[in-house]
Amino acid sequence: MALLAALTAVGAHLRIPIPFVPITLQAAFACLAGLLLGPRQGSASQLVYLAVGLVGFPVFARGGGLHYILEPSFGYLLGFVAGAYVCGFVAGQATPGFKRYLLACWAGMLVIYLIGGIVLYLNLRFIAASDPGIVHVLQLGMSPLPKDLLVGLLAAWVAVRIQARRQLY
Repeated sequence: MALLAALTAVGAHLRIPIPFVPITLQAAFACLAGLLLGPRQGSASQLVYLAVGLVGFPVFARGGGLHYILEPSFGYLLGFVAGAYVCGFVAGQATPGFKRYLLACWAGMLVIYLIGGIVLYLNLRFIAASDPGIVHVLQLGMSPLPKDLLVGLLAAWVAVRIQARRQLY
């Protein structure tokens, strides 16, 4: 769990900064946590990541600390917890397979983006005191999605390879 929490932190710093929601590798590591650890431990690893950042360690894309709750991208961090759970749940206990893991990754990404988009809208509406339209929020919040769908392919492939190695030992 600690390793995947740490990888999520590393993924935050491999980023392309764009307004409101930077493009990072965090979602891929959150999905990988669910695939490799299962729903409970995968989401627990993301809770550890979230707690470490909220305590003040600069593990988020734009730093860390309790004030990060007011950041527009905070919903995506919350989404990592739920996304990891969904990935682990969809992947299930069945024989690992690329198609199933890819479906699990994409389901987890859907949850991450759903929670992230809702919190982004609420943040822009009530904290930034602007009146964003749904199209504007979708443009801002979904900009990293194509990259995350592609990186989901890589996460599924890595998970299949690691699970195959686990079964050898």
